[in-house]
Amino acid sequence: MRVRVATTALGITAALLALPACSTDATGAQHPTSSSRTGKPTEAAQGPAILSSASLESRLLDESDLGSGYLSKPERPAQHDGVTVLGCPALSELGGDSATGGTLAFPHKAKAAFTYGGSSSEIAEELYSDSAKKLSDGIARVFDAMTGCSAYQVVAGGTPVGVASQKLPAPHDLGDEQWSQLLTFSASGQSTVVKQTAIRDGNLLVIVSGSPALVDRHLDKALAKATAAG
Repeated sequence: MRVRVATTALGITAALLALPACSTDATGAQHPTSSSRTGKPTEAAQGPAILSSASLESRLLDESDLGSGYLSKPERPAQHDGVTVLGCPALSELGGDSATGGTLAFPHKAKAAFTYGGSSSEIAEELYSDSAKKLSDGIARVFDAMTGCSAYQVVAGGTPVGVASQKLPAPHDLGDEQWSQLLTFSASGQSTVVKQTAIRDGNLLVIVSGSPALVDRHLDKALAKATAAG
C-alpha cells in the first residue's frame, strides 16, 4: 500500500498535506528543506508587471519541452478536508488553508504535471505572479515552517503519513531568491521521496517538484521558459 502524494498541489505543503482522502499509492516521508534569500524584496521594490494566469499558462513546460517519455497528468481536485499536522507547531500554526498550500493561493497562477516513462516518477510545475514581496513572504513562510521541523506526522482522510525534513542546498545562481527541500513521505512500511525547488525571479515564482532526478533535470528549463520575454 502506498499513500499517493499529490505533488501537483504545490504551495510547498501540498506534497505533504494535499493527500487525496483515501488514496493509497505513494509512500514515504522525508523532506529536507533549504532556503536561500539573496535578494529579499522590500515594500518599495519595483519589478515587472504582474502576469495574468493565461500568460503564466503559456510559460509552463509541456511535453515537447520535456522530451520523449513524458505524459501530461490530469489535475485532481484538491482535497484539504480533515488534515491534521502533528509534531510541528510552526506548520500547524499556519492553520486551515495555509497549512495545505493556501499561502500560495495567489490570484495569478498556473500548473501542470507529468508522469515519466510509464512509471511512478512524476514532475510538476507551478507558476505564480504577484508583487515580489508577496511572493517572497508567502513561500518563505511555509518553507520556514517546514524547515523548523525535522520530523512530524500528517493525518489526511484518516491516513497517517510520517514526514521527515532536511534542508537541501538551493541553486544560488538562479533567480533572485531560492528555496529547496526534499520530502520523504512514509506510510505502510514504504516511502516516497519528493524534491521541491522554488525560484523567485522578480514578480514570478517557479516551483518544480517530483522525483529528484527529474526536478534536477528540468529546473533550469522551467525557469528559462517561465522568464522568457513574450
